[in-house]
Amino acid sequence: MFIKDISGGLCAVNGVKVAGSRKGKYGVAIIDCPNSVASAVFTTNKVSAAPVKYTKEIIKNGKISAVFVNSGNANCFTGQQGIEDCKYLVNLISKDLNYPEEEIAIASTGVIGRKMPMNIIEDVAYNTLSNLDNNPENSLDAAKAIMTTDTVPKEFAVEITLENNEIVHIGGITKGTGMIAPNMGTMLCFLATDAVIDVSSIKKALKIAVEDSFNMIVVDGDESTNDTALLMANGSSNVNVVNDGEIDKNFQEGLNYICKMLAQKQVRDGEGASKFIEANVSGASSVEDAKKAAKSIISSSLFKAAVFGGDPNWGRIVCAVGYADVEMNQDTISVALSNKDDSVDLVKEGEILAFEGTDNLKIAEEIMCGEEIIVNVDLNSGDKSATAWGCDLTYDYVKINAEYTT
Repeated sequence: MFIKDISGGLCAVNGVKVAGSRKGKYGVAIIDCPNSVASAVFTTNKVSAAPVKYTKEIIKNGKISAVFVNSGNANCFTGQQGIEDCKYLVNLISKDLNYPEEEIAIASTGVIGRKMPMNIIEDVAYNTLSNLDNNPENSLDAAKAIMTTDTVPKEFAVEITLENNEIVHIGGITKGTGMIAPNMGTMLCFLATDAVIDVSSIKKALKIAVEDSFNMIVVDGDESTNDTALLMANGSSNVNVVNDGEIDKNFQEGLNYICKMLAQKQVRDGEGASKFIEANVSGASSVEDAKKAAKSIISSSLFKAAVFGGDPNWGRIVCAVGYADVEMNQDTISVALSNKDDSVDLVKEGEILAFEGTDNLKIAEEIMCGEEIIVNVDLNSGDKSATAWGCDLTYDYVKINAEYTT
């Protein structure tokens, strides 16, 4: 296999220094990745945070040397003061690391509509700067520093053997457990690689990877104001992953893979979540239809609640597919449930197989009681497929969000 899971998170990549620290609910992570070619994707929410607006401008030159991230305050809906706070923090990093301000990106996560507690953030930032290093513990500290309602830190790293047998690495950290929707996946994600890649190619590679990972997860259907996924390539391996204008296939698949792993970590840790859901849709007339149907299933509050209760209510699955605005026929659709050990057909080409008193329904009930539920839907309308990931909707989700700002 040309993709190998490795430890170390961001620090699995040579030349990357990372640190993170907290003071109460406020955290700061700093990523030092000098002279990197970079690209980023952001929220499509028309209410976007100050750091999103700021970094959108910075990233236009395709070069990033450092990233500042704070948690506990989103710096969103804060007007011109929010932009000034971004500039202040970027200037702080610029002076300490001796990088031009136009090479420093910034991101925030936390409560919307509150002014930044700059005295606290500044203190935590200086403490973080004093601990920058390249070791696994530092990557983990950074992942912890950007957590809000997350219950576990999220990081991942891979070693990729390219088609020419040369090796490169990609590492990343992410956060996000709520306000997760299939529209840039409402989260923060920071990735670094030691590959050599040009600006145009890194934009293309990241867009492809995000489309099938962070854009295919749903916790609650709400899209954040602060979504940012940023990829930096410092070239420390001296291995170019672009040949004759084409991105190495193995590199692209490795980037896709790490993004999917990080995205799945988010929904597994969804706010209040107790179960993980994978929705596979096949037999679609187009990739777009397959994606819409898969996301519709994991977005359905009714189905998510049924998963929490262990209820194999497959009617909620076909209902969600039905309103997804895709080409389908209820007389030919097939629906099945599975886990690592069992699989059962609920509907086969329009024929109901799981009804009261059947073995199919009994097996479905057992599958629904597990911690991982896989939904397989065949639209029997074509040959395209897609996969989306989500979690159940629990009492704890309501409790967490009822008390979020208190």
